[in-house]
Amino acid sequence: MTTPIALTIAGSDSGGGAGIQADLKTFSALGVYGASVVTALTAQNTLGVGMVEPASPAMIRAQMSAVLGDLDVRAIKLGMLGDAEAIDAVAAELPDDMPVVLDPVMIAKSGDALLRPSAIRSLRDRLMTRADLLTPNIPEAACLLGARDATSEDGMIEQGRALLELGARAVLMKGGHLAGDICPDLLITPGGVLRLSAPRRATRNTHGTGCTLSAAIAAGLAQGKGMAEAVRAAHGYLQGAIAAADGLGVGGGHGPVHHFHAAWHG
Repeated sequence: MTTPIALTIAGSDSGGGAGIQADLKTFSALGVYGASVVTALTAQNTLGVGMVEPASPAMIRAQMSAVLGDLDVRAIKLGMLGDAEAIDAVAAELPDDMPVVLDPVMIAKSGDALLRPSAIRSLRDRLMTRADLLTPNIPEAACLLGARDATSEDGMIEQGRALLELGARAVLMKGGHLAGDICPDLLITPGGVLRLSAPRRATRNTHGTGCTLSAAIAAGLAQGKGMAEAVRAAHGYLQGAIAAADGLGVGGGHGPVHHFHAAWHG
């Protein structure tokens, strides 16, 4: 039996709730072996980000070459890349024949910036055209398009289709920033729109939700699932992790979701 392997290329979260740490926890929880390429070190916890130190482009490329030259990676998740130099390094080593989930990480849950404004063009030009799936939240989608935040599902669909025109093969528009008791996520492809929704939960322990969702989708793709099936399964997994988050009691700010909610309890 061949073990499915997924690779996360993202920043490290020293608090363990997002980034590389969240991705590896998600892969493990879903039965996928996780490999990693660290693009930046962050000094952060549930209260905020204190410092960010990027890895050199040469180190990023060396990590990618080492992993891809040995491990039978079946899907790649791209998260925090930080600056144009890191984006260029990743783009130079990214295989053409592998599913790629691009989570355009720009701002931490605490509000701290994680992508330099000057790198947004590089993200659009170098990586969006390589993405089998782009997973922006509403502010990220607006930033990529140079537009205002969508305020409705119709607006989300319009912006998702605009992102398709920029080169992404599919777009999962995450609707957690919309007002209301229901959070809609919309998978937008050239063939149509798949709507997934969940009730808004009264918790502030949602640190790492975007990382976790995109990693769960990558895990599904590594297991051979089709895109819609992988997105559905990841959506259900994340809802379980959010529902169990308050049972962890980690930190004094925006705590993490419970990645291992099906295996053990806080």
